[in-house]
Amino acid sequence: MENKKINNCLQSAYIRRYTLTDGAENGLKVIELNSGDLRVLLNESKALDVMQVWHKGVNISFISKNGFTARELPFIKRFEGGMIYTCGLDSMGRREGFDLHGSFHNTPAKVVSVSEEDDKLQVKAIMHNSSLFGENLEVQRTITLKGDLLSLEDSLINLGTKVENYCLLYHTNFGYPMLDEGTEIIYDIKTVTPCDELSESLASSRTVFRAPIDNEPEKCYYLENNQNFVAVENKKLGKRVKITYSKETLPVLVHWNSDASQDYALGIEPSTSLLGEKLNYKQINPKETINFYISLDFKEI
Repeated sequence: MENKKINNCLQSAYIRRYTLTDGAENGLKVIELNSGDLRVLLNESKALDVMQVWHKGVNISFISKNGFTARELPFIKRFEGGMIYTCGLDSMGRREGFDLHGSFHNTPAKVVSVSEEDDKLQVKAIMHNSSLFGENLEVQRTITLKGDLLSLEDSLINLGTKVENYCLLYHTNFGYPMLDEGTEIIYDIKTVTPCDELSESLASSRTVFRAPIDNEPEKCYYLENNQNFVAVENKKLGKRVKITYSKETLPVLVHWNSDASQDYALGIEPSTSLLGEKLNYKQINPKETINFYISLDFKEI
């Protein structure tokens, strides 16, 4: 419905594209979407992943000590966190001979359309993953911002002539102030498999976040979710984020807790498989398309 009080769409929502110029960020291309309630930064230089999100001025995302960088560095030196960091297509987790969490995130996006329609902001891009005499895969990504809902849709297409292996994980990261002592992770879980002994010892308390602890190791859990969603809730802040995903193509849910001082983060990570040496590749046939979906719905409570 037409609002005769709005003289220009910039008063209510906008999309802007710019290039960062300072320090390690120098050269990163960014697309900013702002719906009024939600402000979202997309990393055009790196797979159109979601860099950071603010809901009504409050930061939701985990940003690591590394910050954002355009430099080619080992994963542990360049991992920024971000709101959604896509892992794959060649590997996930720690595996000999592969970069930690794979190479997909470092693929520059080719933006094919940017649109503003009433209260819907949308960006579409293509990422190509190919090699001489090898694979010929393409990811078509659509990111849509409408009101309090941010959605990411991916179509993985095999443009080649042979069956290819693939894996995908959507590393969704929460940080302070959304993540705080007492923040709750709400899900209906069928099975929980801790990744190590420390994780197992703290499994019963994994759904209520602790205050930061100096030098505390990370914890990780593989979950079989009865539902296709997870909620992260901070009653003190009065905010709730519901993560919904395509469980049929992302059957494994990874729950990552890092309650270490200065590495304070929560990861809710829908995945095609377990990680590291337990990784089980999926296959895509020539000319086949496989679709993936993840959305974040932001609410005040």
